[in-house]
Amino acid sequence: MTATAIRETTAPAVPVSRVYRFELRKLLAQWRVRLLLLACWIAPGLFVAGVSQQSTLPSDTLFGRWMHATGWAGPLVVLGFAGTWALPLLTSVVAGDVFAAEDRLGTWRHLLVAVRSPRRIFAAKALASLTVVLLLVTGLAVSGTVGGLTAVGDQPLVGLDGHLLAPGDAAARVLLAWTAVLAPTLALAAIGLLGSVALGRSPTGLLLPPLLALAMSVAQMLPLPVAVRLALPGNAYVTWNGLFTGPAQLAPLLIGIAVSLVWAALATTLACLLFLRRDFTNLAYDGAGRRAFTAGLLPLAGLLALSVVVIAVAVPADGIQRTKVQRSLATAFAHLYRMQTGQLHRPAVTEAQLRASAACTKSDGQAAQQGPGNDWRCVVTWHLPGTAVAGTAVYQLDVGSDGRYVADGDGPKEVNGYFLVRTETGDAPNPLWQFDGNVDLLDTTSKG
Repeated sequence: MTATAIRETTAPAVPVSRVYRFELRKLLAQWRVRLLLLACWIAPGLFVAGVSQQSTLPSDTLFGRWMHATGWAGPLVVLGFAGTWALPLLTSVVAGDVFAAEDRLGTWRHLLVAVRSPRRIFAAKALASLTVVLLLVTGLAVSGTVGGLTAVGDQPLVGLDGHLLAPGDAAARVLLAWTAVLAPTLALAAIGLLGSVALGRSPTGLLLPPLLALAMSVAQMLPLPVAVRLALPGNAYVTWNGLFTGPAQLAPLLIGIAVSLVWAALATTLACLLFLRRDFTNLAYDGAGRRAFTAGLLPLAGLLALSVVVIAVAVPADGIQRTKVQRSLATAFAHLYRMQTGQLHRPAVTEAQLRASAACTKSDGQAAQQGPGNDWRCVVTWHLPGTAVAGTAVYQLDVGSDGRYVADGDGPKEVNGYFLVRTETGDAPNPLWQFDGNVDLLDTTSKG
């Protein structure tokens, strides 16, 4: 007898709200879920507060180099780590085992007799899993923010184009960034539900979200076409960076959110269909077998292929081009030069007066002047009022496949070399020495 063949007997089915509360209590009663909740609400704050007081910062992490300067950098460092490792693991523990646990315990018949509606059982389990995942994500965001603000304070945040974000603006963008990553987290949770339903009592469903997240992380490091990159369900784990440029690079982020939500909807629907078609009278049931491949994996692969085609046709993209690298570097340099001027108590200068520009070459001009790599060399030129000779500074750029780059100052030492600058929050490295930037992978010349 399949789930859809089960009919009401003498009493109506139990309301979804009541089953949801029951399933939520079951999840919260598990020691591993309680431990994860405790860790998510405490550990990020302790980590951010501790690192912010150290002399060495995680400068290889986005916004890590600014953890001494502002408390708003802390939650963004936590977000970068969470998108790569923490959130996939959390969703796997919660959603990847919510159905398989009933198979291992042999409690399906008792649950069906009590509830009398397989659809309501599925809805309640899915909603309970979603609630716990939201609690975990909220804990990470709140804890990281409280730790940063407590340890450092509510100071302006330096964006990825070098401009200063006022505390209120920084707070709003941090909130938007954490809200944006809920979409890929829901997609991973839905895939966890699908694996838990399809693989029966096997705990293999726990591995699906982290394995998928690992595959997407590897793919983000490869020189894939922009359409393929944007079609990945975890793309929003990367494109939230665009919120911290001026103007904000919203198009890649919105595409990533839409793709993730479509993946979440499809995976949840497939999981529901598999669940309703299973035979609960078979005590030896051990997964959907071949049906899991045809009704689970193939539709998701088809969705990926369709997304690539639609994005390639609808979204103009030209990837990492020299003109965009030059424009991004010159803009960031001008903003940071003004910051350095204020820190060194020199006469103020506007960006219009600086007229900063950059000339970049890749592989000393011996290769195509586009694409990622650590072989970009740029010379920035700027002008000061009342000075006839233009200033120049050299940077070595390591540009990633996702558009993020690290600019490393290569002289002159008094401009972009390493030296400490006294600031309101203490001594800090020269802001022009090393800084992060972001290149929009879409074709910005077609906008407007």
